[in-house]
Amino acid sequence: MKEFVEAVRSSNYLLAFTGAGMDTESNLPDFRGPSGLWKNHDPRTLASVEALHNNYELFREFYTHRMKNLRGVSPHRGHEILAKWEEEGLLKGIITQNVSGLHRAAGSKHVMELHGSIRRVFCQHCEKEYSEEDFFEGKSCSCHGPLRPGVTLFGEALPQEAFRHAVEELSQADMILILGTSLEVFPAAQLPFMYPMTRAYVDLEAYADGRIEYVFKEKIGPFLEEVDRALEG
Repeated sequence: MKEFVEAVRSSNYLLAFTGAGMDTESNLPDFRGPSGLWKNHDPRTLASVEALHNNYELFREFYTHRMKNLRGVSPHRGHEILAKWEEEGLLKGIITQNVSGLHRAAGSKHVMELHGSIRRVFCQHCEKEYSEEDFFEGKSCSCHGPLRPGVTLFGEALPQEAFRHAVEELSQADMILILGTSLEVFPAAQLPFMYPMTRAYVDLEAYADGRIEYVFKEKIGPFLEEVDRALEG
């Protein structure tokens, strides 16, 4: 740990790469339910382009449920520490696979959302912006297009601007903190390994990888609190 803290302290361009495990510690409600299904549907079939076009009412109901559940969720201490490090100039940015918006809610400003944000609502046809309430109420756009959240659905490409920006940032990085991801969802999972840099991996399911110098099988919030205290010590 001491060696790791010194590596963080001496880094010139530190980035964070976060996945679902980062948000789990904020006690996100499980929208799938006890059976792993949502109203007898696999969530992956509802979070899809096909559902948007062919089963819109169920698509809207599914995302309304998810978006309303997020209203009771707050960033945890780990989110807040990353925002603090950014403000202090230690952390240059966060690349995230999460759509919750919790990094921004914690105060982080330089966030690259690889899979979009569930907190944004827009028209599928003309991309005009709308409020969450408009979506919940089942309103259509003035162009008659369906409203949808700004997440990347199954069957869609990643937002190219966010992906390009992430690659640009990674080309400058000398260290990356990989937090709460299985490193199995591609193409995002390849990003931390595109350029030579020091890597640290923190997750309850973290596993050894010859490309990663530091592996910590721990909860992210308490771990980052410990690191923050050591940096201040």
